[in-house]
Amino acid sequence: MKFPALFLLLAVAAHAQQLTLQVSTDRANATYKAGETATFTIEASQPAEVTCIFSKDGVQPQPARKVMLEGGKLSLTGTLGEPGFLHLRVSSAKAVAQAAAAFDPLQIKPSMPVPEDFDAFWRAQKAALAKVALKSTLTPIQTAVKGIEAFDLQVECLGGKPVSGYFGRPQDAKPKSLPAILHVHGAGVRSSNPGSVSWALNEGGMLSLDINAHGIPNGKPAEFYTALQNGELKDYSRSGNKDRETVYFKGMFLRLMRAIDFLTTQPEWDGKTLIVHGSSQGGFQALAAAGLDERVTFICAGVPAGCDHTGSQVNRVNGWPKIVPNGPDGKPDPAALQAARYFDCVNFATRAKCKGAAVTVGFIDTTCPPTSVYAAYNALAVPKTIHFDTLAGHTNTPAASKFMQQAAFQHVRAMKQAN
Repeated sequence: MKFPALFLLLAVAAHAQQLTLQVSTDRANATYKAGETATFTIEASQPAEVTCIFSKDGVQPQPARKVMLEGGKLSLTGTLGEPGFLHLRVSSAKAVAQAAAAFDPLQIKPSMPVPEDFDAFWRAQKAALAKVALKSTLTPIQTAVKGIEAFDLQVECLGGKPVSGYFGRPQDAKPKSLPAILHVHGAGVRSSNPGSVSWALNEGGMLSLDINAHGIPNGKPAEFYTALQNGELKDYSRSGNKDRETVYFKGMFLRLMRAIDFLTTQPEWDGKTLIVHGSSQGGFQALAAAGLDERVTFICAGVPAGCDHTGSQVNRVNGWPKIVPNGPDGKPDPAALQAARYFDCVNFATRAKCKGAAVTVGFIDTTCPPTSVYAAYNALAVPKTIHFDTLAGHTNTPAASKFMQQAAFQHVRAMKQAN
């Protein structure tokens, strides 16, 4: 096919106007000691004027600098005198690129201590939950995966919303033979994932339960969940944030523990192996589960939310869902600040007694910033590993997903060998 000459000229001109930006650090792992100098190299596909902004992982931004990339390349240097992350955002009218340097990330400490009545508060929640009978309804569902019995599961819970999920187990499983895994969801409003029942065939067989975050019905048309997200569950993550009794995540975490009640009372459960696996808000739930329930033996928390809500108290960034808003004076709302402490992964991490944890983090994640993730990770006093991606935002890269899956399977094998 022949194209008019004018069309070809326009296509070439449009291609020539495309601009790509890249930013990298002078160390492959982008990790430094506090006080060391990090060199950031900015590369552009063509000469361009860009705006460069350094910040302490999104807070305390330095004055913007406009520079001209005459040769398509430029280096800038920066440092932090404390544990944390130095973030560089480079932008033009046509492109944006980011990079970050980690300074002693394993030395990042909690921004505030655990509340003195933290344990008493959660003991009271557990006691109230225990008064609700563990009544479950299992409705068989069809699955394309052979060898699995699959069900829609509803379990009565405190607070008016049931545990709602999809449960899978191998056919003809023997009593006390199977480890269990609980899959928990990231932010948003959606059905449980029936695909998670396929985990029931992994590692010789598992009990696999995937629960949605809100105790809502599964398998409805997309319009059903859109209506909830735009209505009853709009901005749920900050709902009731000024009182620990009304913070939305209290109900979510009660359903989390009730899901564990269900799994650990199944006759096929091996009585010793229970994994909680999730990312973002699911990572938030995984860390909460480890801190709240001693039956949890391993967690996989990908790019976890809910970390270091009180970071503002030490001039640090706080993670999603930014549950503590600032008032007109620019200061954090005092009631929300206090309530958030009872729902902070940093504090849950200090209570974890599981046998291990696998955590992932992206160095340029602006939703669940790495400073907040490391604050929680460092508070874990259990065997742990962390996978970091230096140029990843709020996502699990294929390598990060593989890391979590392999960690979960390795835990299952280790628990079997411990017989």
